[in-house]
Amino acid sequence: MPAHAPTPTSTPATTRTPPAVLALALGAFGIGTTEFVAMGLLPDVAAAFAVSVPAAGWTVTAYALGVVVGAPTITALTHAVPRKQLLVALMVLFVLAHVATALAPGFGALLGARFASGLAHGAFFGAAAVVARALAPAGRQGRALALVFTGLTVANVVGVPAGTWVGQQLGWRTTFALVGVVGLATIAALLALVPPVQVRSGGLRAELAAFRRTQVWLTLLVTVVGFGSTFTVLSYVAPLLTDVAGFAAGSVAWVLVLFGLGATAGNLLGGRLADWSVPRTLALGLSASSVVFVLLFALAQHPAAAAAGVFAFAFTGFSMSSAIQTRAIVAAGGGASMASAAIQAAFNTGNALGAFLGGVVIGAGFGYAAPALVAAALAAAGLAVLAWATRWDRTGRAPVDPAVAPVPAQRRRRVVEGAGA
Repeated sequence: MPAHAPTPTSTPATTRTPPAVLALALGAFGIGTTEFVAMGLLPDVAAAFAVSVPAAGWTVTAYALGVVVGAPTITALTHAVPRKQLLVALMVLFVLAHVATALAPGFGALLGARFASGLAHGAFFGAAAVVARALAPAGRQGRALALVFTGLTVANVVGVPAGTWVGQQLGWRTTFALVGVVGLATIAALLALVPPVQVRSGGLRAELAAFRRTQVWLTLLVTVVGFGSTFTVLSYVAPLLTDVAGFAAGSVAWVLVLFGLGATAGNLLGGRLADWSVPRTLALGLSASSVVFVLLFALAQHPAAAAAGVFAFAFTGFSMSSAIQTRAIVAAGGGASMASAAIQAAFNTGNALGAFLGGVVIGAGFGYAAPALVAAALAAAGLAVLAWATRWDRTGRAPVDPAVAPVPAQRRRRVVEGAGA
């Protein structure tokens, strides 16, 4: 039977992206803000608890660990929960974790609260990606995913600079309290805009069956290796800009706005490209990223070139977000929710890998521009894995995703649009 895109009302399907996706994007904005704003508040946190700045960096690590642990675990435990209820529950957890962060009496309590905040991250994006694809009109699934992830990229343009400024002026606790308010607004938007979406699967076994698919593992490997390149450079971009390009320390935050703008622009274009061709979007993105990183290494001593490079590697990296998420969902078949959440864990694993490798070459004395060469190599390695995966899957297709379906409204039969390429 042909698949038709479900819509949140009883009107005929149109080519417009449903308003429900905006509620998902708002949640992504809150999550993106809390993930990245902590990096700019490390000195304030260190002073508050009388620890070193590197020790305060454990707040970033604790959050990342929460993502890696929470993405597959929560998805497995909630595989039968209707998606709308799951998204609301995850935002409730997000809000409570930020209340705990803002009120943390000691450094250990703060680490626990940051870990709890990360638990909601991966599972939220995993469920949001499946819901966005299920509700989007046919041929616009990639753009719907891109709109969700635009919340994450806009957080780097607006949420992170604003949160850093608020933290410096009013205290870091105020910043995390305000992020909790964004979570409350997201709950209200989810309740008002997202239609009932329930699971239709064979249970946990069907979800876990996704990990018996070679293409799922290859997609996760592309994510870890290929997307880890972005954080290889981003983790050390501040000293790259000051010590190599010659920017004043006070200018770094403004240059980093270029990263957010590049990520936003790349993400929006990437949604359209994913609707055109997922494998070609990934191949172009990884190839372009490798070239950009080589040029950044060669030209980093020139301020204008370094600033352009920051925009460019954000643009090329985030242009692949919708495509890689789509590839995971398509490859997983009936285990789309689990694979979609696992992609979030893979992203954070890649972030940790990139930061580690970048630190290794800097520690070996090769300078702050050297991580760009490592990033180029990682992007090239991701391209090689993608080529291998494409060779294994010559048709470029996988079973349609039957994991979710909107609840029938009155007597109107609704059929979820498939996740096939």
